[in-house]
Amino acid sequence: MKKAILATKVGMTQIFNEDGVLTPVTVLQAGPCYVTQVKTVDKDGYSAVQVGYVDKREKLVNKPLKGMFDKAGVSYKRYVREFKLENAESFNLNDEIKVDQFEVGDKIDATAITKGKGFQGAIKRHGQSRGPMAHGSKYHRHAGSNGACSDPSKVFKGKRMPGHMGSKQVTIQNLEVVRVDAENNLLLVKGAVPGPKKALVTIKNTVKAAK
Repeated sequence: MKKAILATKVGMTQIFNEDGVLTPVTVLQAGPCYVTQVKTVDKDGYSAVQVGYVDKREKLVNKPLKGMFDKAGVSYKRYVREFKLENAESFNLNDEIKVDQFEVGDKIDATAITKGKGFQGAIKRHGQSRGPMAHGSKYHRHAGSNGACSDPSKVFKGKRMPGHMGSKQVTIQNLEVVRVDAENNLLLVKGAVPGPKKALVTIKNTVKAAK
């Protein structure tokens, strides 16, 4: 059965197992999420569950979303996302999706928007090498040659150049669930998860197992 939930990133820490081995983990505040809409094959052409996460003030919600939340009997939510699940028909409106569906050892994929770094040069953005730092050098942290002049007389698409860095959707695959705290809705995942603190993170079953 597929598992999915919305979470917010709390931060990183480290824990020790019974053998005293240190493991770096990311702490995620996962759920509870509430079902706001159920989509079926007969009515919508595919099977999916729409969920809401994190309460939102009423005056910040527009009329169409208010109608959707009121119909589902769910309080107004800040985030609304959709998960394609084979067993979507088994869910009902206002059903609660909690973190206890995950178990220690589960493999998951975490998707979030990475930290924004602003406009950065080619060295920081792409890891390119710098030139000599001597006084006579005219080339210190420049990106280098962009292409030949006569042939092909253009800069190829995809050339790594300075520009906006970060603020992109990134998915980290095959992360391992180290600990599940159902009482406090916390999920501890081994390793790093994209995004800054308080970022929205989408947690799903891994799509491909580690070799």
